Amino acid sequence: MKNRRISLFSATMLAISSLIGSGWLFGSSEAAAVAGPAAVISWVIGAFVIGIIAFNYIELGVMLPESGGMSRYPQYSHGPLVGFIASWANWLSLVALIPIEAVAAVQYMSTWPWSWANWTSNFMRQGQLTLAGLGIVFLFMVVFTLINFWSVSVLTRFTNLISVFKILVPLLTITLLMYSGFHSENFGHSLATFMPNGTSPIFEATTVSGIILSYNAFQTVINIGGEIKDPQKNIFWAITISLTVATVIYIALQVAFIGAVEPAQLAKAGWSGLKFASPFADIAILLGLHWLSILLYLDAFISPFGTGVSFAATSGRTLAAMTRNRRIPQWLGEVDSTYGNPRLAYLANLFVGTLLVLVFRDWSLLASVMGVATLVAYATGPVTVISLRKLRPNYTRPVQSKWMPLVAPVTFVIASLAIYWAMWPTTVQVIGAIALGLPLYIYYESKNKQTSLKEQLQSGGWFLCYLVFLSVMSYAGSRGFHGNDFFKYPYDFLTIIIVSLFFYWWGIKSRLLINPDLEEADRLNEKVKLS
Repeated sequence: MKNRRISLFSATMLAISSLIGSGWLFGSSEAAAVAGPAAVISWVIGAFVIGIIAFNYIELGVMLPESGGMSRYPQYSHGPLVGFIASWANWLSLVALIPIEAVAAVQYMSTWPWSWANWTSNFMRQGQLTLAGLGIVFLFMVVFTLINFWSVSVLTRFTNLISVFKILVPLLTITLLMYSGFHSENFGHSLATFMPNGTSPIFEATTVSGIILSYNAFQTVINIGGEIKDPQKNIFWAITISLTVATVIYIALQVAFIGAVEPAQLAKAGWSGLKFASPFADIAILLGLHWLSILLYLDAFISPFGTGVSFAATSGRTLAAMTRNRRIPQWLGEVDSTYGNPRLAYLANLFVGTLLVLVFRDWSLLASVMGVATLVAYATGPVTVISLRKLRPNYTRPVQSKWMPLVAPVTFVIASLAIYWAMWPTTVQVIGAIALGLPLYIYYESKNKQTSLKEQLQSGGWFLCYLVFLSVMSYAGSRGFHGNDFFKYPYDFLTIIIVSLFFYWWGIKSRLLINPDLEEADRLNEKVKLS
């Protein structure tokens, strides 16, 4: 097992390989269409949202390093009901990333400008995948899965190799676009022209344009925590380094994209009227940088492939870890004795990912669905980290910030707002998809009978009510977020902030004092040694 341990460099490269995926190929264009030049602020907000969420999970990850840990932490603090909802939501978001990356690659393929590649234009029709396109997407998803089938060493060598390429191509794109045709006037000459649609689209773009999707991959490090060398140090540094690199690249890409659009084209169509099937490649062709467009079409394979492979690994380990919660079939957690991989979990994720892409055949819609699901799961993090401090104050905590009692409620509020930013009806649709897992939970809970229904509702009722509240706010919120304007902007924000603080307090009070799962957490923490 020793040779399977993942080094800091490999963990960081795996995270970067996950972070620099299809988000950089489409995110800048999608965000600019929603918020105009102010999309730059959306990327800053997105980095802050995910950064502050990661701050909570770093403490949890180094305190309880285990594979698929994101699916386990809420169960340690609040028992099976909250644990199941959070892990189910997180798993859905991770599985959605597999088809998202495959769809991104196929969408770029469909716009290949070469005469010999005319056949690829049949992959997309009116922004939707055709039957032929679906076939190629499925083929890519199979490849993502098979690369993970044999060993951790194959996975890390693959990601180490392509991560360098995935960093260099965006940096080269930024440099060349700024050098070849940067129009500073595109950023506007006043606050009104910088924010042509007002302030609310800045927040909207954070969730609906793939920004949350683009930053989400920090959890790759958390979910392989049990396989990382010296996790007490390396989990923190792998997350910090990878998120910092990704943030700088994404913000610079947005600036380069806005500056590269021809002012005449902008004056004619406006930001929302820009239609780029392959945004950066299309702009490179317009600027006469044909060799760059070829490199970008190549990267449209490599970037999604790297992220798809990484999340095939992460989602497989997450599903396998969920079996330890005893609320899904145990065979999904079986690990291959030779290669140490949860192969059946990988195959199950491939099947579910195929179903998702059959229903949602558009990159931006899949990105919104993934963003809401992952934020619902992340909302449990700040409640869990403080609850475990109260339940187990004597745990060894290699990373323990004195600011956490302040950071945790702020994180919970920010996650709540970001879920709302996905807009009606997406927010409710995703929460509904999460609720579809409850019958499975009820079935297995009736067999386990480890915790009474009364105890589960006492420890998990706050989270159920919280999801209902967010659904109601999505429906009744301001018109800018597609609500019915019962709560006008910015009073909708104010309402969410105040009520979310109440749910945060309720969540802390609902921690499960007598919880058999905590014994597993105790054993994990005993292995943690301060250096």
